[in-house]
Amino acid sequence: MSERVKRGDPRLHVEDIKYPGETGDIHAHYARPKGEETLPGVVVISEIWGLVPHIEDVARRAALEGFLALAPDPLSHLGGTPKDTEEAVKMMRGLDAEETTKNLVAAVEYLKTHPQSTGKVGVTGFCWGGGMTNQVAVNTADVQAAAPFYGRQPAPEDVPRIKASILAHYAEDDERINAGIPAFEAALKEAGIEHEVHTYKGTKHGFYNDTGQRYHEEAAKLAWGRTMAFFKEKLKT
Repeated sequence: MSERVKRGDPRLHVEDIKYPGETGDIHAHYARPKGEETLPGVVVISEIWGLVPHIEDVARRAALEGFLALAPDPLSHLGGTPKDTEEAVKMMRGLDAEETTKNLVAAVEYLKTHPQSTGKVGVTGFCWGGGMTNQVAVNTADVQAAAPFYGRQPAPEDVPRIKASILAHYAEDDERINAGIPAFEAALKEAGIEHEVHTYKGTKHGFYNDTGQRYHEEAAKLAWGRTMAFFKEKLKT
């Protein structure tokens, strides 16, 4: 499927920016509604393929919902996401987990302190980015809402560090990721963290990605609608 929200959409201000991270300047795709209104921020974290056009499109979709949206390139310090998918995956798998988490936490800080920000920030991500969404929630108190899509769960002992409300989306047919759901839910309950967990029938890992073969239109629309409503509730009130 082609881009849903084009880079030149007249309703949006779109640019490629840099922000300071753990490994130096992090390149990111930034989009917000045109105008001077202060708005909450949303960090959009990529899949295992890095910052590809689809993820930039997702950031613009979030911007149209009334957010300052930022999609960081996790491979910035390695020259950026390459066009060769296999090479990108190889590079992503070689990333240092601690450094990468700090680079993404820095994205939260960038949006929190942005001149047009209300100071409230949410995080969402897909696949690899779903797991990193959970890690960001563990590693900063500056996130009010986190919506991981089929992401690897944090270690149960780390869950009490989460200060955000959690909205977790999972595919029905995703055995490896879903194996971690019971322990995650139990830890969230024990820590008294507000959370919702949804599993979408008839779906496989990656069902939101409308450029991929596992795209499930009905589930993708439902999960995205829930995510935007969740962010509006937690970040705009």
